[in-house]
Amino acid sequence: MEERFDKLSEVLLNINRSLTKEEARTWVEGLWEDFESSRARAGYEYSGKEATEAMVLSWIKSYGPRLHEYSSDNPKFKRYKKD
Repeated sequence: MEERFDKLSEVLLNINRSLTKEEARTWVEGLWEDFESSRARAGYEYSGKEATEAMVLSWIKSYGPRLHEYSSDNPKFKRYKKD
């Protein structure tokens, strides 16, 4: 898993230079967790690490350049906010 997270974090860092390495890693881990937990709550069978990696990569390519602008008052997302 470390290799996958490292690879995805590097992709995000290359797309968004406003994030630190730690912030990129937090985003990757959070997106990964959210995708897998959302699918599980919806009753879908586990589709494997490859499917999760592909979805996270898709989100990074779509939303990565602007992730540093993310803002929410929801405590669940507190870890994503820059101080």
